[in-house]
Amino acid sequence: MTSSAYSDNQGGKAKPQGEKQPEWANGLRKLYDSVVDEPLPDAFKDLLSKLDSKD
Repeated sequence: MTSSAYSDNQGGKAKPQGEKQPEWANGLRKLYDSVVDEPLPDAFKDLLSKLDSKD
């Protein structure tokens, strides 16, 4: 593995190594990831299906 001047292990924009993220940024990232990982509710899937079928 090679080393670079920038680190991008969070999937976002690269930050120079040595620049530490604020503590709240990690909490916000965890919250965002947990919301993205949630399954789509059945009611929302049904609504999308109804909207698609109205063409």
